[in-house]
Amino acid sequence: MSSVEIVSALERRLNASIPQQAVRGEVAARLKNIGRTAKIAGFRPGKIPAKVVAQHYAAKTQQEVLGEFFHNSFVEAVQQNQLNVMGYPKFELKSENEELIEFSAIFEVYPEVVMGELSGEVIERVVYELTPEDLDNTILTLRKQRTTYQPVERAASAEDRVCIDFTGKLDGEVFQGGEAKEYTFVLSAGRMLPEFEVAIIGMQAGEIKSFDMTFPENYPGMGGKQVNFTITLHKVEAPKLPEVDAAFAESVGIPGGDVSLLKDEIQANLQREMGRRLKLRNKEIAMNALLKAARFGVSGSMVENEAQKLLEKFKQDLQSRGLKIENSGLTPEKLYANAEGRVKLGLIIAYLAQKHDLRAKPEQVRAMVEEHAESFDNPEEVVDWFYKDASQLQDVENMVMEENVVTWTMQQATTTDKSIAFNELMRN
Repeated sequence: MSSVEIVSALERRLNASIPQQAVRGEVAARLKNIGRTAKIAGFRPGKIPAKVVAQHYAAKTQQEVLGEFFHNSFVEAVQQNQLNVMGYPKFELKSENEELIEFSAIFEVYPEVVMGELSGEVIERVVYELTPEDLDNTILTLRKQRTTYQPVERAASAEDRVCIDFTGKLDGEVFQGGEAKEYTFVLSAGRMLPEFEVAIIGMQAGEIKSFDMTFPENYPGMGGKQVNFTITLHKVEAPKLPEVDAAFAESVGIPGGDVSLLKDEIQANLQREMGRRLKLRNKEIAMNALLKAARFGVSGSMVENEAQKLLEKFKQDLQSRGLKIENSGLTPEKLYANAEGRVKLGLIIAYLAQKHDLRAKPEQVRAMVEEHAESFDNPEEVVDWFYKDASQLQDVENMVMEENVVTWTMQQATTTDKSIAFNELMRN
């Protein structure tokens, strides 16, 4: 006999009872089996009196049997009431007498997904058309990555490479990290503080210069402090970009140095990367629209679990880059807001995929795998690898399902196109 009561929006309490006779019978049967093989000092195996076996094993056996009875009763009640249980129940023994053992189980159920209408929503879908200028700028970036430097007899200017000695003093004493010999760096590359670089621009090789400088307030260890630097400029080197020729094409991996093939590959890579980033942007836009239309809440435990996963992933990412979470700017408020959104979206996507048949089709999965494989030297091997790894293929199926949900969402709402700047689209 059992009943389920509503404690809160997502919390339920199962009240149930089990026959004392059934529990006693199961405990007795198990103790009998234990007595056949138990080893207790002073008795031969199989010859231990039942009373002695009970003294040693009755309490533990009673707990095990009760736990199984509680679990089985809970499962039966869940099936009878068609409850979508989330996580594990918390059992509590309420009372017992000669005939019945009464207990309760506190548990949470998944929220019922309730969505508002999307037909009245206006979604701005970001779009972009690749231009010849984008191709030229990408080639320029590749050229800059292969910059060489040549000595010049003129004043230092932005983008030159300089070699200097410098000594920095705070209150007349050299401070830690404030001194270096034959230190080489590129001006305007962001490696040194702007005020430091400005002092070097205009200097000639062999010139010595002293100046005062105040460190930014957030500079580690020296924030807000005024120091005096003395700089000796040894050498000025001007940048030289390689020509876009066969040698350049070969340097970026084009066999035979075919410049036209280089441009075709860059164009294809840009188009592929642009498409990937547009998908990510529009996915975020669509998901925000779904969250806005959501008319249900999620439990604190669901958010807490997701927040812990996010925190661990964030910590691992920071550690891989040699950073500490204390300096990340992450706050509990940001973490929980993000976690709540992710939990809701997971439920929404699953709900919409089932209701509107948006699950991944085999041909869609194949197309996504092949598209991903195109960026590798041996696409066929990449495709085979995906289809030999069930977990990798499952990830692709989930991504396809999400894309289907994005497409469906865009179709339900009024969608307008908004052009995005190339640099904004490609920004990390």
